[in-house]
Amino acid sequence: MTAVAPAETQFHHGSLVIPAGAVHTTPLGYDRDSVPIGAPLPLAASAELVHRLSGCGEIVVAFEGKLGDILLAMSGVRAVLDWLRMRSVRVAVRAVGPYAGLIARTGLITQPRATAPSGWRAVVGDRTGVEAHGSGAAVSLVLDPAAPPCWSSDGRAHPDLPARHYLGLERRLGIRLPDTAPFAPTFATRPNNLVEELRSVGWLGGLNLAAITATSWPERKDYTAQRYIALAEHIAEAQQTQARLLLIGGNPSDGLRIAAEAPRRHVQVLRLDGMPADQLADLLPHCHLIVGNDTGLTHLAAMARGRDGNSPPVIGLYARHSHSKWRTGLPHHHAVATDLSDRMHQGDLCPVRDAIAPDTDVHMDAFPPAALAQVCLELLNGVRR
Repeated sequence: MTAVAPAETQFHHGSLVIPAGAVHTTPLGYDRDSVPIGAPLPLAASAELVHRLSGCGEIVVAFEGKLGDILLAMSGVRAVLDWLRMRSVRVAVRAVGPYAGLIARTGLITQPRATAPSGWRAVVGDRTGVEAHGSGAAVSLVLDPAAPPCWSSDGRAHPDLPARHYLGLERRLGIRLPDTAPFAPTFATRPNNLVEELRSVGWLGGLNLAAITATSWPERKDYTAQRYIALAEHIAEAQQTQARLLLIGGNPSDGLRIAAEAPRRHVQVLRLDGMPADQLADLLPHCHLIVGNDTGLTHLAAMARGRDGNSPPVIGLYARHSHSKWRTGLPHHHAVATDLSDRMHQGDLCPVRDAIAPDTDVHMDAFPPAALAQVCLELLNGVRR
């Protein structure tokens, strides 16, 4: 079935397998499906990296940068820990930094030992985190989103950042690791008093939608609250129901602010600004559909699992950057992208890193609410693409 999407944009389903020949890739160097788990790769491992990690007694997970980059790099942490387990190297794992509590919810972090760990210390994180916590470490691994290429293996491209990080470390560590696509870990939902309070006053009943308004680049990535409300109006009218729209904003340093707007014909709107990421991980799985720009909270929405293990469909809006690289790779994390975004995807390019000036001034206005609503309705109605 041809996906419905706004003019000059295209819908990309999260479960779509991209052939290696359709995009610019770097060969992984082995047919991954034919290598048994735990077997040596037909590539030389990084001997120094293997030596230092083998002698470690503690892994410090240190991220201090942007939430989106951190979330998409969690697969790199998983790769290191998978390798240590397969080599029977016993280590203590702890997370530091502003998102340490959220990272712990991936299940990657072990309980701290009562005694000090023996052996070397390794630090895995982003550049800012490694600079802050890497002093004295035997080895530091920087998970830089600009570093790993789009790998290809077994005739398939692996464009999303979680796959890039995991497979890149698998190559360097020299053995076939156990994880398979999708490589992004997920966050467990916990009981949350605020979520229960919202439920008790009716905000989590009926048709429940969420929209991510937070962005670090508002002039390019802000879809605007007005467009999201118009989108929700179109969806609710088509469903012949009243929708509840949660507008999720950023700036947690300013504290949590919750405000309800005057009811509209088909939509009730609740603004949630400054809600901490770990609490959003509890809230977002209660929604039926989440739409957001290319930002960390949209990635968080895709990685948050409900108590039943399921997640609602998430749609990311991509005007300039690659829609495939900047996604989690999870099958329910979809994209609606412009032609420019699709060209960045095909060539594994970045408009910032590669200094590619856009050939149009169209940014988030490339996604008219009425047309975008058709994509949302198909997902809500379970239409397969």
